[in-house]
Amino acid sequence: MTRIACIGLGTMGGPMAGHLLDAGHEVAVWNRTPDKADDLVARGARRAATPADCAADADVVVTCVSDSPDLEAVVLGADGAAAGMREGAILLDCSTVAPSTETRIAEALAARGCEVVDAPLSGGAEGARNGTCTAFVGGSEAAFAAVRPALEAFCKTITHLGPTGAGQAAKAVNQIIISGTYASVGEGLAYAERAGLPLEALVEALSGGAADSWILRNRSPKYISRTYDPGFRTVLHRKDLGIAISEGEELGLDLRLTRLIAAWQDALIAAGYGEEDSSALGRIGTGDVTP
Repeated sequence: MTRIACIGLGTMGGPMAGHLLDAGHEVAVWNRTPDKADDLVARGARRAATPADCAADADVVVTCVSDSPDLEAVVLGADGAAAGMREGAILLDCSTVAPSTETRIAEALAARGCEVVDAPLSGGAEGARNGTCTAFVGGSEAAFAAVRPALEAFCKTITHLGPTGAGQAAKAVNQIIISGTYASVGEGLAYAERAGLPLEALVEALSGGAADSWILRNRSPKYISRTYDPGFRTVLHRKDLGIAISEGEELGLDLRLTRLIAAWQDALIAAGYGEEDSSALGRIGTGDVTP
């Protein structure tokens, strides 16, 4: 049994903490909105008053928050996790943030004798609920080995890709690729609808060939019904593409397709669809929203 602090109990973080409890770990929880911890506390988690209190005596501090400023606030801010972490503890960050953010936090925590493992996740709300996420991991070999049991509680695929920050760079690759898939599935199904094809049967056929993808199989009902209730919100995907574009510039890359899809997402957000699932890019394909 490992003592684990879970900071951030949203769509992803809440189920992750639940899986850690189910795996037999001793879990402390903190969330900016306290009532999101109620179910976990009823299941045996300790409710913490602050991130520092949550991290006190923990072997592993798991963070899962929305953006770089949020992460820096809950780790390095007043009453942040860093103030409570003991020497030798490891921050396991499952947020999606800029690699440079992880590097800054790692430098700050190194002064306290702590390490950072960045492990942003793919798999969305379904993956978090089902414990089948994919983790892209950066950090030292020793720190990765120490946090792997925690990751195994909610991940099906765990891949160590290099030092701290490598996980975030890999997640940027993931977000670039799926952005194109979201857009092309939406455009393809818009064409199919106009052509009068039976959409459910077509998706089944496509899923058996080269056009198959997780997005086609799991998001096609949203495109077909045009009800884009969120699994992964468009505003968060747009935030991730902003990270990818910025990091690409640092590497001398223009990432033109990514910029195009980011502009489409900007149009969706401006039209009031930012809280919808990323598959809302289907609204571009059908002409409901014009970039």
